[in-house]
Amino acid sequence: MKVVKVLDNDKHEVDSHEGQTNGYIRIRKFKFVMLIFVLVFATAGITTFALAFGDEKAVKVGVNQRTEFNKLYDAYDQLKKNYYKDLDNETLVNGAINGMLDSLKDPYSDYMTKDEAEKFHESISSSFQGIGAEIQAKDGFIVVVSPIKGSPAEKAGIKPNDKILSVDGKSIRGMSANEAVLLIRGKKGTKVNLTIQRAGTHETSQLSIIRDDIPMNTVYSEMMKNGVAKIQITSFSENTYNELVTALKDMDAKGMKSLVIDLRQNPGGLLDQAIKMTNLFVPEGKKIVQIEDKDGKKEEIVAEGGKKIDVPVAVIIDNGSASASEIFAAALSESAGIPLVGQKSFGKGTVQTASDFKDGSNLKLTTAKWLTPDSNWIHQKGITPNYLVSLPKYAELPIINPDTKLKVSSLSNEVKAAEEMLKALHYNPGKVDGYYDEQTKKAVKAFQKDEKLKVNGILQGETTIRLMNKIREVIIKNDTQVKKAMSILKSK
Repeated sequence: MKVVKVLDNDKHEVDSHEGQTNGYIRIRKFKFVMLIFVLVFATAGITTFALAFGDEKAVKVGVNQRTEFNKLYDAYDQLKKNYYKDLDNETLVNGAINGMLDSLKDPYSDYMTKDEAEKFHESISSSFQGIGAEIQAKDGFIVVVSPIKGSPAEKAGIKPNDKILSVDGKSIRGMSANEAVLLIRGKKGTKVNLTIQRAGTHETSQLSIIRDDIPMNTVYSEMMKNGVAKIQITSFSENTYNELVTALKDMDAKGMKSLVIDLRQNPGGLLDQAIKMTNLFVPEGKKIVQIEDKDGKKEEIVAEGGKKIDVPVAVIIDNGSASASEIFAAALSESAGIPLVGQKSFGKGTVQTASDFKDGSNLKLTTAKWLTPDSNWIHQKGITPNYLVSLPKYAELPIINPDTKLKVSSLSNEVKAAEEMLKALHYNPGKVDGYYDEQTKKAVKAFQKDEKLKVNGILQGETTIRLMNKIREVIIKNDTQVKKAMSILKSK
């Protein structure tokens, strides 16, 4: 005789003896069915009684209560009953959801109202209107992850890790990223005034930016010297893979012998796009990324077959390269042996999943963490490139507000930044000390003359804008990171 022991949810042991099993199951099944009928009719009777005599509590008999929410319900009832103003139900529910998410202390998990969700979907699928900067909430501040290429934010000199302290005079300290976005974005042609604090400094500067259409082209290609193609990828949006394939075909037709991929200030985006793009460079069967859930279970995503890029490649990253761009860079480095050049990346090693509610609002949750092919978790650490190369110091200069009038006797960090820019452009401003003296005025006048501007020795408006544009051109011309990448490819 064989004995099988089964442990049920109540930890009772039930013996089933071979030879008696069928009859035992039939008898128990009959009793179980009868018990269901008894419960159904009993519940129906209680419900009918309750409906007839108005006892609401009786209706709740047999309902599975979520007792962990009792305190939440009590707080809601007290607010509705006792608060000195009328309260909106939707506002209270949204606040409760936001409160739960805030308790996670995870800047990447977020609840979005219908309006916020619409703007979130716009940012990954089409053009939108605003200043063009990827932001996140961090330690109570709104911090720039990266400006979008060609955007008003980039043209104004906003850089990764800049803190946005206020929008049109309103402090955004403690706001969520989505709340801040609603204030910063706006119609094309309108102006937004930002208070910016550059990373590593305590000084703030005022900046006025005219909002514009933000193009969502994400891949930019150009052929440089000696058959070296450069492809810049600015984000991983819905059409980025197709844009990359088109750019590669175009560069190949122009005689591409080697390739520099520029991921600087790329804040990331869609995981599926990063995987498809990585597959173009990583050999079949090699790991692209590992996704690890909360139980430690890992899903390995490996490269598939198909056409692969067979020219020497180098990748440039910096502290604005985050998320999907780090997945791409890590996979090319660890699984394809492609060298990384530049500065340590941002360090975002988590995966978010977004889902819409019926009312159009959206919940974006961190659902997993991702690991590099070699099982490294780069979260809050970033990826250190094989070749650490910084840009010239003048590439990190703070923003100068064109609305600010700088003239003889002015003393500020903006004056000092202007002196550094003039010096980099080979105009002699005298001592670089933040004091606008006669020598500074002389240098500004020489600059204005060369640029065919009004020569008055005052730094303001068009003179300031032209000065910052010129220094940006010099940065591009003397791009030490691109030059290093090209020298590495030349040696291969």
